[in-house]
Amino acid sequence: MVSVLVVNDQYLHRLALRMLVAAEPDLTVVGEATDAEGAVRASTALGPDIVLLDSDLSGTDSIDTIRRITQPSRVLDSAAPADLGRAAGRAPRVLVLTPAGRERYAYAALRAGAGGFLLNDCAPDEVTAAVRIVAAGDAVITPALTRELIDAVRQQGSPRLRPHTRGLDTLTGRERDVLVAVASGWSNAEIAERLSIAPTTVKTHVSNMLAKIGARARVQAVTYAYESGLVRPAA
Repeated sequence: MVSVLVVNDQYLHRLALRMLVAAEPDLTVVGEATDAEGAVRASTALGPDIVLLDSDLSGTDSIDTIRRITQPSRVLDSAAPADLGRAAGRAPRVLVLTPAGRERYAYAALRAGAGGFLLNDCAPDEVTAAVRIVAAGDAVITPALTRELIDAVRQQGSPRLRPHTRGLDTLTGRERDVLVAVASGWSNAEIAERLSIAPTTVKTHVSNMLAKIGARARVQAVTYAYESGLVRPAA
């Protein structure tokens, strides 16, 4: 059973999301919150698997909220003593609902620890499917948003290079090729065709590469490729 905390400052939106999640036999809503502080407190006290977070909480820095929820050390600093045991376990994963055209926000949110993004006009079954996927440890990011994020990273100009970015030296030559391809926006099928390897082999390389660099999603790998200097932004 996947437990979900719903965070939205609009009553009707919270109600709709709660009803949508609760209708699924393998999902359950353990609570809801209307603001950032409530979300952090509830995620600490209730220990949900997923925090379903609206990116537009009124008067809130939702990037900081994501960071506080997904980074246990920050949660523990503000937790009540009775909640420390729960907070010390695996941090919740955050699934963000965001309007279209927010690729720069999504880029910052991924760096803060978000596990997935859906546009807030998506279909109901996309929400429940995404909850399951993110709870399983995978990432959910729409293809269109992935392309926009890559463009946003490229347009930043000179990246903040991190010469000793963790894991880069552990990548094999083929894994580096795959990382460069992912940072170029290629799909697994395109990588397989261009590198003349089987699609199943591509999936293995991608999984190994993500694990070595400490990324949970392909878009995080894009950020890593630019920050490590492996890929340079186009002029």
